[in-house]
Amino acid sequence: MMRFLIVEDHPLFREALEGALQMVAPAAEILQATSIDGALEQVAATTGLDLILLDLSMPGTTGLSGIIRIRKAFPKIPVVIVSGHQDRQIMSGALSLGVSGYILKSSSKQELAQSIGEVLRGAVCVPAAYRGLVRPQRPSGPAQDLLKRLHDLTPQQLRVLEMLKRGLQNKQIAYELKISETTVKVHVSDILRKLNVLSRTKAIVEMSRIDFATLAAEGSRHERAQPDQP
Repeated sequence: MMRFLIVEDHPLFREALEGALQMVAPAAEILQATSIDGALEQVAATTGLDLILLDLSMPGTTGLSGIIRIRKAFPKIPVVIVSGHQDRQIMSGALSLGVSGYILKSSSKQELAQSIGEVLRGAVCVPAAYRGLVRPQRPSGPAQDLLKRLHDLTPQQLRVLEMLKRGLQNKQIAYELKISETTVKVHVSDILRKLNVLSRTKAIVEMSRIDFATLAAEGSRHERAQPDQP
Protein backbone atom coordinates (compact mmCIF):
# COMPACT_ATOMS: atom_id res chain seq x y z
CA MET A 1 0.00 0.00 0.00
CA MET A 2 1.31 3.42 -0.95
CA ARG A 3 1.63 6.13 1.70
CA PHE A 4 1.47 9.87 1.08
CA LEU A 5 1.84 12.88 3.35
CA ILE A 6 0.05 16.17 2.63
CA VAL A 7 1.66 19.16 4.37
CA GLU A 8 -0.87 21.97 3.97
CA ASP A 9 -2.59 24.27 6.49
CA HIS A 10 -5.67 25.15 4.40
CA PRO A 11 -8.45 22.54 4.83
CA LEU A 12 -10.03 23.05 1.39
CA PHE A 13 -6.78 22.52 -0.44
CA ARG A 14 -5.88 19.53 1.73
CA GLU A 15 -9.18 18.05 0.56
CA ALA A 16 -8.34 18.80 -3.08
CA LEU A 17 -4.92 17.16 -2.75
CA GLU A 18 -6.45 14.14 -1.03
CA GLY A 19 -8.91 13.77 -3.91
CA ALA A 20 -6.09 13.97 -6.46
CA LEU A 21 -4.06 11.33 -4.60
CA GLN A 22 -7.08 9.03 -4.47
CA MET A 23 -7.38 9.33 -8.26
CA VAL A 24 -3.75 8.18 -8.57
CA ALA A 25 -3.80 5.44 -5.91
CA PRO A 26 -7.31 4.71 -4.56
CA ALA A 27 -6.09 2.36 -1.83
CA ALA A 28 -3.28 4.60 -0.58
CA GLU A 29 -2.92 5.72 3.02
CA ILE A 30 -2.99 9.53 3.12
CA LEU A 31 -1.48 11.31 6.14
CA GLN A 32 -1.79 15.02 6.83
CA ALA A 33 0.16 17.72 8.67
CA THR A 34 -0.51 21.44 9.04
CA SER A 35 3.03 22.62 9.85
CA ILE A 36 6.64 21.71 9.13
CA ASP A 37 7.15 20.51 12.70
CA GLY A 38 4.05 18.33 12.39
CA ALA A 39 5.30 16.98 9.07
CA LEU A 40 8.66 16.02 10.53
CA GLU A 41 6.92 14.21 13.38
CA GLN A 42 4.66 12.35 10.94
CA VAL A 43 7.56 11.28 8.72
CA ALA A 44 9.62 10.12 11.71
CA ALA A 45 6.71 7.96 12.89
CA THR A 46 5.85 6.50 9.45
CA THR A 47 7.60 3.76 7.51
CA GLY A 48 7.38 3.34 3.75
CA LEU A 49 6.35 6.88 2.90
CA ASP A 50 6.28 7.25 -0.89
CA LEU A 51 5.77 10.98 -1.39
CA ILE A 52 5.43 14.29 0.49
CA LEU A 53 3.26 17.07 -0.95
CA LEU A 54 4.44 20.32 0.62
CA ASP A 55 3.04 23.84 0.57
CA LEU A 56 5.80 26.47 0.72
CA SER A 57 3.80 28.92 2.86
CA MET A 58 3.50 26.97 6.08
CA PRO A 59 3.44 27.99 9.76
CA GLY A 60 6.94 27.95 11.24
CA THR A 61 8.83 28.41 8.01
CA THR A 62 9.87 31.09 5.54
CA GLY A 63 10.83 30.86 1.88
CA LEU A 64 12.57 27.57 1.07
CA SER A 65 13.64 26.69 4.59
CA GLY A 66 10.79 24.19 5.02
CA ILE A 67 12.15 22.18 2.10
CA ILE A 68 15.64 22.36 3.59
CA ARG A 69 14.41 21.01 6.93
CA ILE A 70 12.55 18.09 5.37
CA ARG A 71 15.30 17.26 2.85
CA LYS A 72 17.93 17.44 5.58
CA ALA A 73 16.04 15.09 7.91
CA PHE A 74 14.69 12.67 5.27
CA PRO A 75 16.73 13.07 2.06
CA LYS A 76 15.49 9.86 0.38
CA ILE A 77 11.76 10.67 0.42
CA PRO A 78 10.52 12.46 -2.74
CA VAL A 79 9.05 15.91 -2.11
CA VAL A 80 6.69 17.76 -4.43
CA ILE A 81 5.94 21.44 -3.87
CA VAL A 82 2.31 22.51 -4.27
CA SER A 83 2.23 26.29 -4.21
CA GLY A 84 0.47 29.42 -5.37
CA HIS A 85 3.84 31.06 -6.08
CA GLN A 86 4.64 31.25 -9.80
CA ASP A 87 7.96 33.07 -9.37
CA ARG A 88 10.65 31.45 -11.52
CA GLN A 89 13.32 32.20 -8.91
CA ILE A 90 11.43 30.42 -6.14
CA MET A 91 10.70 27.49 -8.44
CA SER A 92 14.34 27.26 -9.53
CA GLY A 93 15.48 27.43 -5.91
CA ALA A 94 13.13 24.58 -4.97
CA LEU A 95 14.41 22.45 -7.86
CA SER A 96 17.99 23.19 -6.80
CA LEU A 97 17.16 21.63 -3.44
CA GLY A 98 16.24 18.37 -5.13
CA VAL A 99 12.43 18.37 -5.09
CA SER A 100 10.69 16.01 -7.49
CA GLY A 101 8.12 18.49 -8.75
CA TYR A 102 6.51 21.90 -8.45
CA ILE A 103 2.73 22.00 -8.97
CA LEU A 104 0.64 25.17 -8.98
CA LYS A 105 -2.41 25.40 -6.73
CA SER A 106 -4.38 26.78 -9.66
CA SER A 107 -4.21 23.32 -11.29
CA SER A 108 -7.41 21.30 -11.60
CA LYS A 109 -7.80 18.07 -9.64
CA GLN A 110 -7.17 16.12 -12.84
CA GLU A 111 -3.98 18.11 -13.52
CA LEU A 112 -2.83 17.55 -9.92
CA ALA A 113 -3.41 13.80 -10.28
CA GLN A 114 -1.58 13.69 -13.63
CA SER A 115 1.43 15.57 -12.21
CA ILE A 116 1.59 13.36 -9.11
CA GLY A 117 1.42 10.25 -11.32
CA GLU A 118 4.34 11.52 -13.40
CA VAL A 119 6.43 12.06 -10.27
CA LEU A 120 5.63 8.55 -9.00
CA ARG A 121 6.87 7.21 -12.35
CA GLY A 122 10.20 8.98 -11.81
CA ALA A 123 9.75 12.26 -13.69
CA VAL A 124 10.39 15.77 -12.36
CA CYS A 125 7.14 17.62 -12.94
CA VAL A 126 6.73 21.39 -13.37
CA PRO A 127 4.16 23.51 -15.23
CA ALA A 128 4.64 23.47 -19.02
CA ALA A 129 5.76 27.10 -19.11
CA TYR A 130 8.65 26.32 -16.74
CA ARG A 131 10.04 23.10 -18.24
CA GLY A 132 13.29 24.86 -19.08
CA LEU A 133 14.10 24.85 -15.37
CA VAL A 134 14.15 21.05 -15.22
CA ARG A 135 17.80 20.44 -15.99
CA PRO A 136 20.74 19.31 -13.87
CA GLN A 137 21.46 22.50 -11.98
CA ARG A 138 23.48 21.73 -8.93
CA PRO A 139 24.64 25.07 -7.58
CA SER A 140 28.34 25.64 -8.01
CA GLY A 141 30.81 28.03 -6.46
CA PRO A 142 29.27 30.42 -3.92
CA ALA A 143 25.78 28.93 -4.29
CA GLN A 144 26.99 25.42 -3.49
CA ASP A 145 28.92 26.72 -0.50
CA LEU A 146 25.91 28.61 0.87
CA LEU A 147 23.66 25.58 0.47
CA LYS A 148 26.18 23.34 2.23
CA ARG A 149 26.40 25.75 5.15
CA LEU A 150 22.61 25.80 5.56
CA HIS A 151 22.55 22.01 5.55
CA ASP A 152 25.02 22.10 8.46
CA LEU A 153 22.44 23.80 10.68
CA THR A 154 20.36 21.68 13.06
CA PRO A 155 16.53 21.84 12.83
CA GLN A 156 16.43 24.06 15.93
CA GLN A 157 19.07 26.36 14.47
CA LEU A 158 17.02 26.64 11.26
CA ARG A 159 14.04 27.70 13.38
CA VAL A 160 16.15 30.32 15.13
CA LEU A 161 17.48 31.55 11.79
CA GLU A 162 13.92 31.87 10.45
CA MET A 163 13.02 33.99 13.47
CA LEU A 164 16.12 36.14 13.08
CA LYS A 165 15.01 36.78 9.52
CA ARG A 166 11.59 37.87 10.83
CA GLY A 167 13.37 40.44 13.02
CA LEU A 168 12.75 38.76 16.38
CA GLN A 169 15.08 39.48 19.27
CA ASN A 170 16.55 36.81 21.57
CA LYS A 171 13.84 37.27 24.20
CA GLN A 172 11.08 36.82 21.63
CA ILE A 173 12.77 33.77 20.11
CA ALA A 174 13.15 32.23 23.56
CA TYR A 175 9.44 32.77 24.24
CA GLU A 176 8.31 31.25 20.93
CA LEU A 177 10.59 28.21 21.20
CA LYS A 178 10.08 27.82 24.96
CA ILE A 179 13.81 27.86 25.66
CA SER A 180 16.05 30.17 27.67
CA GLU A 181 17.66 33.30 26.29
CA THR A 182 21.04 31.75 27.07
CA THR A 183 20.19 28.80 24.82
CA VAL A 184 19.11 31.20 22.08
CA LYS A 185 22.45 33.01 22.35
CA VAL A 186 24.27 29.69 21.98
CA HIS A 187 22.21 28.85 18.88
CA VAL A 188 22.87 32.28 17.37
CA SER A 189 26.62 31.90 17.98
CA ASP A 190 26.59 28.46 16.34
CA ILE A 191 24.59 29.80 13.38
CA LEU A 192 27.05 32.63 12.82
CA ARG A 193 29.97 30.19 13.03
CA LYS A 194 28.43 27.66 10.62
CA LEU A 195 27.40 30.33 8.13
CA ASN A 196 30.84 31.93 8.48
CA VAL A 197 29.42 35.40 9.18
CA LEU A 198 30.14 37.91 11.93
CA SER A 199 26.71 39.34 12.73
CA ARG A 200 22.98 38.57 12.84
CA THR A 201 22.45 40.94 9.95
CA LYS A 202 24.93 39.04 7.79
CA ALA A 203 23.20 35.77 8.70
CA ILE A 204 19.85 37.21 7.55
CA VAL A 205 21.43 38.32 4.28
CA GLU A 206 22.81 34.81 3.73
CA MET A 207 19.39 33.28 4.41
CA SER A 208 17.76 35.66 1.93
CA ARG A 209 20.33 34.79 -0.73
CA ILE A 210 19.73 31.08 -0.26
CA ASP A 211 15.96 31.50 -0.46
CA PHE A 212 15.89 33.45 -3.67
CA ALA A 213 18.73 35.03 -5.65
CA THR A 214 21.57 32.56 -5.16
CA LEU A 215 19.71 29.33 -5.83
CA ALA A 216 17.89 30.92 -8.75
CA ALA A 217 21.06 32.19 -10.43
CA GLU A 218 22.21 28.78 -11.63
CA GLY A 219 18.81 27.97 -13.11
CA SER A 220 18.67 31.35 -14.83
CA ARG A 221 22.06 30.77 -16.45
CA HIS A 222 20.92 27.38 -17.75
CA GLU A 223 17.73 28.96 -19.02
CA ARG A 224 19.55 31.68 -20.94
CA ALA A 225 22.00 29.16 -22.37
CA GLN A 226 19.38 26.69 -23.61
CA PRO A 227 15.87 27.30 -25.00
CA ASP A 228 12.83 25.75 -23.29
CA GLN A 229 11.85 22.35 -24.59
CA PRO A 230 8.35 22.03 -26.06
